[in-house]
Amino acid sequence: MGLFSLMTGLPGPSGFGSASTAEQVTAGVDASTLTIIITGGASGIGAETARVMALRGAHVVIAARNIDAANEAKQSILKDTPNAHVDVMKLDLCSLKSIRAFADHFLALHLPLNILINNAGVMFCPYQLSEDKIEMQFATNHLGHFHLTNLLLDKMKSTAKESGIEGRIVNLSSIAHLHTYKEGIRFDVINDKLQYSDKKAYGQSKLANILHAHELSRRLQEEGANITMNSLHPGLIMTNLMRHSAVVTRVFRLFTFLLWKNVPQGAATTCFVALHPSLKGVTGKYFLDCNEFQPSHLAQDRELATKLWDFSNKLIKSAEFN
Repeated sequence: MGLFSLMTGLPGPSGFGSASTAEQVTAGVDASTLTIIITGGASGIGAETARVMALRGAHVVIAARNIDAANEAKQSILKDTPNAHVDVMKLDLCSLKSIRAFADHFLALHLPLNILINNAGVMFCPYQLSEDKIEMQFATNHLGHFHLTNLLLDKMKSTAKESGIEGRIVNLSSIAHLHTYKEGIRFDVINDKLQYSDKKAYGQSKLANILHAHELSRRLQEEGANITMNSLHPGLIMTNLMRHSAVVTRVFRLFTFLLWKNVPQGAATTCFVALHPSLKGVTGKYFLDCNEFQPSHLAQDRELATKLWDFSNKLIKSAEFN
């Protein structure tokens, strides 16, 4: 999949490409036996992902910080699909306390969990620390999803074992993982303000999404768990995620308009990786435009992935202890 395919929308080996929509890539898929959690499902491509999953019959749980917006997304889904099964639950990914409360709430419902889509995120925000005193983009985009995934993993394992249906975890990364700090992840100075770059900090968090997917995929394979984990770049889409750089983004879009997607196209790769039967057993991969794609060398660094795994666990334990 190259620039020509991206600009023309021509399909790749999967039969889909940059012009494919979420509905097109899930056509004919019956998801009526599946329960799916989507973080950030209240707006943008997350809301479109929730809509299409519900359209295919899945029980969708929208996990969002803004409950009012999430309920609006739910009502919009029900308007188009009256028999849709959609629930809304509070989740603030920049708060470890909120993440644990969400997981406890969900687990108390004794529902199955087949698919976890780690979609939510922040982008290019000014330097700030999370509630747990961790740089905001790293805390929200990586650490929050890392913690959420770990808290829900046993439920996903038991669901896969009892149902015989493969579980899937999907991390939304970005091609921005190519533009990060020189060392990839700044483990020793994760909260450094003096050298903070909103763009590189975002790239760092997106690199972490891919490394997380690779490392957990490896561990699940070694364990023999019937769960896959992959990451993806959804494409360039103008959504609320870009609110911190709206002017710059609009200027950039003016000169790159052929590369941009609408929201239904932007949600396509997520829906493809989460639902398409051709990806059964496919794990530890990175996707772009509904096709497998090679990420950066740093994203394929196994030692870096393992180091990030250990660092993330220590960071969470330290933050929760304090």
